[in-house]
Amino acid sequence: MKKKEIDERAMDSALRPGQWGEYVGQEKIKENLQLIIKAAKLRGEAIDHLLFYGQAGLGKTTLATLVAKEMGAPLRVITGSSIEKPGDLAALLSGLEEGEILFVDEAHRLNPVAEEILYPAMESRRLHILIGKGTGAHAVSIDLPPFTLVAATTHFNMLSAPLRSRFGAIFRLDFYGENEIEEILKRSAKILGVEADPAGLEILARASRFTPRTANRLLKRARDYAAVNQSDEIDAAIARAVLRMLELDELGLEPVERRLLELLAYKFKKGPVGIKTLAAASGEEQGAIEEIYEPYLMKLGFLKRTPAGRVLEEAALDHLAKQEDDDFPLEQP
Repeated sequence: MKKKEIDERAMDSALRPGQWGEYVGQEKIKENLQLIIKAAKLRGEAIDHLLFYGQAGLGKTTLATLVAKEMGAPLRVITGSSIEKPGDLAALLSGLEEGEILFVDEAHRLNPVAEEILYPAMESRRLHILIGKGTGAHAVSIDLPPFTLVAATTHFNMLSAPLRSRFGAIFRLDFYGENEIEEILKRSAKILGVEADPAGLEILARASRFTPRTANRLLKRARDYAAVNQSDEIDAAIARAVLRMLELDELGLEPVERRLLELLAYKFKKGPVGIKTLAAASGEEQGAIEEIYEPYLMKLGFLKRTPAGRVLEEAALDHLAKQEDDDFPLEQP
């Protein structure tokens, strides 16, 4: 691994909240988790299995880390795609320590056959494995120590119903408010040792897509830009320059997203238009539009999904009109 990659990971780890008081936002989820943890501690038990779902970058991994820290339990982290065979998962489960927390990121990518091994493991803490092949094969059942499975996914609908039903608590992480993002940026700026005035942070927060991960990424690029241009702080001018450099508008919209809005506004006369037609016209994959771009556009109130297709909202037209005189002139098809 290159030194730059190591430095970036170390920086990301430093920016991650290390205790509940540093975790901004998701207040109801934090309240419920703290209740679950306190009750488990009083009973001297492992906490229930937990499932976090929501858009990428909202803090699912951070919550899992904080839960493990609060429980004083070791945390083992894997991704669903890393479990290729049932035997891989069986070996992992059999090696867990008492009270250990197994965090499965991208849980929707678990192999369906391997997933079935989780059912008895989560429900009765037993591991059922088949040894041998053909007529000589026989089943073996192994008792597992008390453990907690914490899963995270950006595709809740792709998890099977049997797996979802075995979690003791399921939490949906929502987008953050702009004020919450500004609080996160203030903390991150302090950790990074960079001065940032309120106006600069406000601009970065507004372009952060209501997502802490994106906010911290913009802050790091602003820090780089300020250093190269020998600026003592991240002010409004620096923040705007970074957005121009990254080809983002004031709301953090990328060129692809602006193109989708332009097509809906000018080519399809606000819609409705089917997703396949929109994908063909934009040259983007249907899955990318549905999973990456549309959630944020809908959050902004720019786009609406209807049975007849995608419809552009008036707020999007206002935004497009404003951008015509901004740094990113729009091309009308």
